[in-house]
Parts: sequence; structure tokens; C-alpha cells
Amino acid sequence: MSQIIVIKIGGNATNHLSEEFYQQLHKWREAGKQILIVHGGGPQISAWSEKLDLAVQKIDGIRVTDQQTLQVTQAVLLGLVQPALCQHLMAHGLPVVGMNAMGQPVAYGEYLDQAVYGEVGKVTAINQDYIQNQLQNGIGVCAPIAISKSGQTLNVNGDVAAAAISRLLEAEKLYLVTDVPGVMVNRHVLNKLTPQKADQLLETQVIKAGMKPKIKAAFDALKHGVKEVEITNELQHSGTNLSVEQFAI
Repeated sequence: MSQIIVIKIGGNATNHLSEEFYQQLHKWREAGKQILIVHGGGPQISAWSEKLDLAVQKIDGIRVTDQQTLQVTQAVLLGLVQPALCQHLMAHGLPVVGMNAMGQPVAYGEYLDQAVYGEVGKVTAINQDYIQNQLQNGIGVCAPIAISKSGQTLNVNGDVAAAAISRLLEAEKLYLVTDVPGVMVNRHVLNKLTPQKADQLLETQVIKAGMKPKIKAAFDALKHGVKEVEITNELQHSGTNLSVEQFAI
């Protein structure tokens, strides 16, 4: 069984990681697990886009990305968010590798729908040897950026990227860490979520905005080999659990 755990951290969450978060990473490393963190930076990208008078537009949680927004996205993710996250991890005694700064692409991709989203992609393959080599050196930290066959940089939704990377790595579990304790319905967290229930919540607009790509990404990961996905705001607290068993219901 794979010993890899993939964790997606949202842009808001990167600034509010608890001591328990770092403690859990230590426990997993002591147990022989390899850890890859895929970080977002949505709020930071939006804030810098507004400062530069660039339009901020999202469709079902996916950021519409023109060339200028792509440049801002790269600058924020690789110049601000990733270095800060790496510093936090190192300050808590964790070995860390900022993977986008190593001169190698982490993920390869193709356009999602250029006419609709612009420079937005989906992950079609990963730099498997590079990733696995780096995870032997410490906790991997990467941004949701993919490179196309023609060498074009593509912005990928963080949840979508994490799901694709986790299935291509055959990870044992994917955590989608966000700023809410799970999928909320009437102010209560759903402990479990089946595809049928998810479809119902999507159709009735109970699940909307940023949670939409999380749900779709989670089930995509389960459909392609990841055994379990947890949507939560704390690694040590149960949030909304999605598993292969529920997928089969």
C-alpha cells in the first residue's frame, strides 16, 4: 500500500495552521509516511489582482485567468505563499522541499477550456520520479501549476490539482484542508458524503462557490484509485469523509 499522504491547503488556511497540524505531520513522518502538500493562494491572488486593477472572475470556483492574472498567480504562489509555508514548516522542525523552486515541473497538463477560462489547465501527468525523489528528502510543497506540451504555464484549481496528483501518485489518502470544518448543511457538518447526496446538494445549490471543485475533485480521486478523502479544517478532526465504499453505494 502507498505510504503517501497528499494534503491540499487553501489560501486562507495557509495563514492559520494550528500547532496540531504540525504535530500530525511529525506523527506521520515518524510512522514512515511521505507527505506532499499542494497549496492554494486564492485570497492572496484576488487581493493582488485588485491592487493591480485586474478583474477577478470565477466560474463555479474556477478562476478565469488571462495572461496578466497568470503572471500575478505565479508571483503570489511562488514568491509569497510557498516560501511562507515552507518557513512555517521549517520553524516547526519539519524537513521541507519547495518543489517549484527546484527547476523541474511538478505537473503536466492541458487547457481546461481556453475559450471559457483562459490560461487554466487540468493535470494530465506528473513528474513521478522527481516527486518521489524529493519526498524522500522531506515534506514536499508545491503550487497547483502545470506545464503544457508546448511549454505554456497553466493555472490549475488547487483542489483539482491535488486530486489529480494524489491519484497519479496512488496516495493512500487525500486531505482537502479548508477554512470550514467540512461540507456544511444547515450549519451542521456532514460526516459522510455519497455521490448521490453530493449531486442532490449541488443541484439544489446547497454546495456552491469554492466547495464545488472540492467535491468534484474528491470524487474524481476516489474514482481513480484514492481510497479515502477528508474535507476538514483540522487534520486531527473528522470533517466530511468520502471513501471508496461510499462511492460504491
